Amino acid sequence: MPPTSEPSLENVRCLFTDIDDTMSTNGRITREAYDALWRAHDAGLAIVPVTGRPAGWCDHIARMWPVDGVIGENGGLYMRMTEQGLHREFRYDEATRAEFRKRLEKIREEVLSTVPGSGIASDQPYREYDLAIDFSEDVEPLSQESVAKIVSIFEAHGATAKISSIHVNGWFGDFDKLTMTEQYARDVFGVSLSEENETFAFCGDSPNDEPMFAYFKHSFGVANVREFLPQMQSPPAIITQSETGEGFTEVVDAILKERQAKQ
Repeated sequence: MPPTSEPSLENVRCLFTDIDDTMSTNGRITREAYDALWRAHDAGLAIVPVTGRPAGWCDHIARMWPVDGVIGENGGLYMRMTEQGLHREFRYDEATRAEFRKRLEKIREEVLSTVPGSGIASDQPYREYDLAIDFSEDVEPLSQESVAKIVSIFEAHGATAKISSIHVNGWFGDFDKLTMTEQYARDVFGVSLSEENETFAFCGDSPNDEPMFAYFKHSFGVANVREFLPQMQSPPAIITQSETGEGFTEVVDAILKERQAKQ
């Protein structure tokens, strides 16, 4: 189904979007997808990546990309540029984050010793909250059974675990992508996301985006989300014709087209 279907997108003011395999294609942001970011920026449509990627990446994204801000580590933090410089908002203070990281070390050791072929994500040194286990980015892809085993280890230790298209991300603390997205809307736009749901949209590709698909009336999945539909109870409302970055570009252009028609 193309992303031009009802309901109308003319009042959308901000698109929240995953990065990996949603905006990116084979691990890179294509020229087409990056151009879509600039078209949105120039048209006044805010773009906010909502990603499992680390705080270190978020610092760069907030400073250098044409985005309104970025939510990182599956909702543990957000960053955005302001007139005063880079603003960082964390769900928990540094002492609490340090304690979480100590507890995650035990999980790290157990996963690596019991799940052959698993690895630690290459961006792990830049993380504040979570432990990212690589199952297909820089290692040979693991089986679904191995991925499920990784999740079970996190959960046995009382941690939250979410599966992206490349990593299993696990963390301690009460947050996820949706809770920080709600906070971002309050802090930055001064609105309740539930009350003004129709003025926001979300685009994603994998099971860790499921709470966002369920919440947003304007929820999009790029075409490669079809791989994960059997695992999901709340699929996106609309699935694009194209995969990854081309699908993301479809969503941006569909929103811009309807916004422009309203003007």
